Amino acid sequence: MQHVMVIGGGVVGLTTAWSLLESGFEVTVVEREPTLAQGASRANGGQLSYRFVSPLADTGVPLKALRWLFEPDSPLRFKPEWSLHQWQWLVSFLYNCRSSVNQRTTHRLLALGALSQTAFSDLYARAQLNGVALRTPGKLVIYRSPAEFAAVAARLRSDVKNTEQVLSYQECLSVEPALAHSPVQLAGGVFTAGEAVADCYALSLQLAERLRGHSLFKGFDHVQAQGFVIRDGKAVALRTDVGELDADAFVIAAGLQSRALALTAGISLPIYPLKGYSLTAPIGTEHNPPVVSVTDVEKKILYAQIGNELRVAAMADLVGEDTRIDPARMASLYRSVKATFPQAANYEASEEWAGLRPATPSGAPILGATPISGLWLNVGHGALGFTMSFGAARIVSELIAGRQSPLSLEGLQFRA
Repeated sequence: MQHVMVIGGGVVGLTTAWSLLESGFEVTVVEREPTLAQGASRANGGQLSYRFVSPLADTGVPLKALRWLFEPDSPLRFKPEWSLHQWQWLVSFLYNCRSSVNQRTTHRLLALGALSQTAFSDLYARAQLNGVALRTPGKLVIYRSPAEFAAVAARLRSDVKNTEQVLSYQECLSVEPALAHSPVQLAGGVFTAGEAVADCYALSLQLAERLRGHSLFKGFDHVQAQGFVIRDGKAVALRTDVGELDADAFVIAAGLQSRALALTAGISLPIYPLKGYSLTAPIGTEHNPPVVSVTDVEKKILYAQIGNELRVAAMADLVGEDTRIDPARMASLYRSVKATFPQAANYEASEEWAGLRPATPSGAPILGATPISGLWLNVGHGALGFTMSFGAARIVSELIAGRQSPLSLEGLQFRA
């Protein structure tokens, strides 16, 4: 029986481990932190948005970015580095902002999202998950700019396969009554029924318990992964701070750390950290939180009610590998949130968080084989890690098992 080692104990690594176990492999998970899911899985937005995805690399983003750089409450901040990798990533990002490229990426993400929705349902039932605050209230994307909303509405109305509802401002109030307490003037919105929210951190911890109870699971190794031992073009061991760990195959699913690990095997991954912030605020009986999952397009802020708390996630800062909470950025987030949903939660009692989301220039993850035999990738999910993790895990496990991917891998594979 083959033994596969998964490097990374976040939601991407844990779902990969589960899918491999279900495919009949023995599995070990390597995680450098003493506890699991401490990176981007810890306090992300909680959205499981399968059918309305929009890559950050979009046609209007370059011009918006120039304006955002001069706005005090901008959703974007850029800090230039003396790093060739940062500038290469930015050049590639601008290339992916072209309309034709963005459309291809969006179609790929929609296909992956549909697979992920099915894979999540299967995992949820098979692993008997509970207590993860799963709801399916639908997702409302709100637009402030009349021009931007008109363009999106025209595109959706012309698509015969479209299942989203284009809503006027008054119709948005019917879908989400909490907007009635907001002074923000909206142009309209797009509602997708059935989209879900859940607690990614709680799900990760519960899935880890299911892994521990699986007959083929060999355990968690909380060690520092340092690189790979390659012999005759094949990965044969993982070097760690406690020595070499052998396996028949290895999956890199270590978030931002994936780039450094892959470099030890001569593989350069086009991954750069997008720093995001979130706050988690308790909801009392006196509050009026949004019931559906809400995404504010212009502010790049999403709102999701998770249990008795409101999760607010925002921002895409290109500032390198800096995980510190910037008080100025948090103050900016509070201003935007209180101006949009002033009565939604007790913001004064919020738990604050900042984390790094490993993103590719296109916004699509990198899945599957590498030029090194026995070394596989499940990386670069950006802000869609929770949503896409279930489908991506299924793809990678199928490929390792020698079977075909359940969907086309065009645009999702590693290119040297």
